[in-house]
Amino acid sequence: MAAHLITGAGSGIGAVLAERLAERGDDLWLLARDARRAAELRERFPGAQTLVGDLGDPAKLSWALGHQALPVELDSLLHVAGMVELGAVGELPVKAWQSTLAVNLVAPAELTRLLLPSLRLVKGHVVFVNSGAGLSASAEWSAYAASKHGLKALADALRQEEHANGVRVTSVYPGRTATAMQAKVHQQEGKAYDEERFIAPESVVKAILAALDASRDAELTDITVRPGR
Repeated sequence: MAAHLITGAGSGIGAVLAERLAERGDDLWLLARDARRAAELRERFPGAQTLVGDLGDPAKLSWALGHQALPVELDSLLHVAGMVELGAVGELPVKAWQSTLAVNLVAPAELTRLLLPSLRLVKGHVVFVNSGAGLSASAEWSAYAASKHGLKALADALRQEEHANGVRVTSVYPGRTATAMQAKVHQQEGKAYDEERFIAPESVVKAILAALDASRDAELTDITVRPGR
């Protein structure tokens, strides 16, 4: 039975991923920003373990997790949580840059650092759910794209560093996906939102599971998922 730690399991891709792994009988460790969210996750995913740590404040993750029981062996660390704040470079305030980089880049780096010992024990897998914006930046997307470009660099460096330890690293780059974040993006863009136009979260999850289930002689390093209609 494999053990997985997931961020962002409360909605969208993370929630579907948690559901699919639970259906397989795997052990779930779900990160929540506070005790209330942790209780909601335990109710939604009976049998799951929860950890409390605020990705918006990466400097406190070590302290927070140091006061909780962590998995001794971890088969996968799945970075799914993220945030987006659109705006032109000439208008986006420092606070938006800091919060975006904290949640999307610094927190995944710190969480990975803290859990690497558990991953190394079983030659586990780190999956970063990136974005198409991690490969190409557009107007109004500077902070988000910068955080995701950085996340790609983090994954690429980690892959080289941990190869000898047997830890696999995968980046998944979804295009626009029908999630609550996408609805927020459309609100910020002032556009009508129609989820039928975008990738279903389930389709992204299938790509993640393909990476997790790859035989040990293979490592799926970068997976791009684009809208099929």
